[in-house]
Amino acid sequence: MPEHPLPTPPEEDRTLSPYTGYTRAHWEASGDRLLAAALRYATPGHALIDLPGPPSRSGVRSDGLEGFARTFLLAAFRTAGASGKDPHGFLERYTAGLARGTRTPGRDDAESWPEIGHHGIQGQPMVESASVALALRLTTPWTWDTLPAADQDRVEQWLRGALRHTPAPNNWYLFPLTVAGFLESVGRGDAETRGAIDRGLGLLDGWYQGQGWYSDGDGRSFDHYNGWALHFYPMLHAHLTGDRALLDRLGPRLREFLDGFSLLFDANGAPIHHGRSLTYRFAAVTAVALGALTGETPLAPGVSRRILSGGLRHFLDRDALTADGLLGLGWYGPHEATLQWYSGPGSPYWASKGFLSLLIPADDPVWRATEERAPVEGADRVLALPAPGLLVQTTGRDGLSRLHNHGSYKLDSRSPERAPGDPLYARFAYSTRTGPTGAANAADNHVALSARGLRSARVRIHPLGAGPDWLASWHRPVFPEGGPVLPSARIESLTLARGRLELRVHRMVGVPVGTPVHHSGWAVALPPGTVPEVQQGAEVRLDGADVTSQLVGLYGWEASRVVRAPQGTAYGPWALVPELSGVVGAGEEGAVFVGLASLTGEAGAAPIAGQVGVEVSGLVVAVRWGDGVRTVVDFGGGGTGGAGGISVTEELE
Repeated sequence: MPEHPLPTPPEEDRTLSPYTGYTRAHWEASGDRLLAAALRYATPGHALIDLPGPPSRSGVRSDGLEGFARTFLLAAFRTAGASGKDPHGFLERYTAGLARGTRTPGRDDAESWPEIGHHGIQGQPMVESASVALALRLTTPWTWDTLPAADQDRVEQWLRGALRHTPAPNNWYLFPLTVAGFLESVGRGDAETRGAIDRGLGLLDGWYQGQGWYSDGDGRSFDHYNGWALHFYPMLHAHLTGDRALLDRLGPRLREFLDGFSLLFDANGAPIHHGRSLTYRFAAVTAVALGALTGETPLAPGVSRRILSGGLRHFLDRDALTADGLLGLGWYGPHEATLQWYSGPGSPYWASKGFLSLLIPADDPVWRATEERAPVEGADRVLALPAPGLLVQTTGRDGLSRLHNHGSYKLDSRSPERAPGDPLYARFAYSTRTGPTGAANAADNHVALSARGLRSARVRIHPLGAGPDWLASWHRPVFPEGGPVLPSARIESLTLARGRLELRVHRMVGVPVGTPVHHSGWAVALPPGTVPEVQQGAEVRLDGADVTSQLVGLYGWEASRVVRAPQGTAYGPWALVPELSGVVGAGEEGAVFVGLASLTGEAGAAPIAGQVGVEVSGLVVAVRWGDGVRTVVDFGGGGTGGAGGISVTEELE
């Protein structure tokens, strides 16, 4: 199987694509180069792709299957999008690997695939079976149909392991659905395949929470899996099957999801840095491609391509690839805190899902229309999404997007709350230009009680109220082992966004008088050794390379300072975090704390101190803005939620 020379990367086209310079040819060339780099690590029979790097807990053989399956999906999008044209012979190698890997599954040799087991007991191959099945479905004439009948039978038998074992109680149920969809597409369907499809779709309906958002299983886990898994697998199955009834059921959900999700991409192309598996990087654009492919999108063609190409280029321009052209484990370069226990060397290639865009025909307006500005580059926006408990805040002058979290956490209903919580879910805010600090460092965008030298965590988040420009939630402060247990305590929190400003209000309920409280703002990656001088009680300002973080106490806070995060963030190896401190006082007013935060990419950002005035009377917080608007936050206002209620009203003074 000879190697074929890769074409020279195409020149930028700033006429068709004034924002990114990328065209369809750039996507094709990028896919070719990613595949060529990965295939250098294939075993002699092409059944496994053993990419360099630390193994996952699933083991080296499972990692080799992961490298094969996820790059096979990329090869499938690339060749199916070109109507089977495969000048570099990618599919020939993957077809050979299919036959070799399934010849003796489970055997301890150089090529055999691991058998598919239950979640927690050799379950990772079930994840990879979906990529294998989907790739086969997209390339059936050039892969499956070329296999001898005996090889087809062995591939089918291996795939059916996904139908006969128990998935994880979340998006994993869509992997058997995808396997079953392929088997039915090649005339090998039966009651077992039908059952897997019906089961997956039934669970999906149960996970749907509204506004286009699915929870990833039981609980309130809302993150990028909503786009690259929970919409992706069933909607693409419906599209490939031509199931009009299913498309009519799922399509409006995807359209509504994209209306808000499209705001979570920066003008520089970056997706929001929130949730797990972020090492999949430009897989974040998958849902945008899916909407364009199926016609279920509110976005104009030039806007879709702006987001798609912006997402791809953002990472290719920022060291996401290693020196030998591989997608490494991390975000830009390596970053351990971005990874999960299941992350292995092949894991980042779920980024292949972003290449779903190549299934959009070359003559489609998505590729032919002039690129338009991204939604984040328009007027300032604040969009409340009460269903997932997320508040989106964008500013057009700097093209920056922020996500305030008052509803998403990574626990099911049976899981206990344990500190320190997951930094990728537990923080109050995330953005497209900052990442959370590591669990062992000072926490950014967090409120904590302090006792016995320990700080409390925010783990399970309970929505408490919502309005057009605000969301509220409550949580129980949970201490690490050795800390106090406060079963009757809770912290009620509200975020209200206006322009680039974020009003942050916290009420301590059932917290002993005299308890220290700390609240932090946006972490900024800075050169090591940078420690700005901050006067007691003054506004904290951190100027990074392309963002400025500001935080000021308006009520209840007694001191401000800067704390170090030597573990850094995904955006730099060393970071600083602004922090406010105070003490719970007696009476209702003593339990209320008000602060103002800002994250901006504008150069020379004006101070935020003095832009807002605050008066507190009992449980009522009155906020005066500089434009004459008065906002009243009433913590006894009878809002929704099992831990009390919050109401917010606005009036002109």
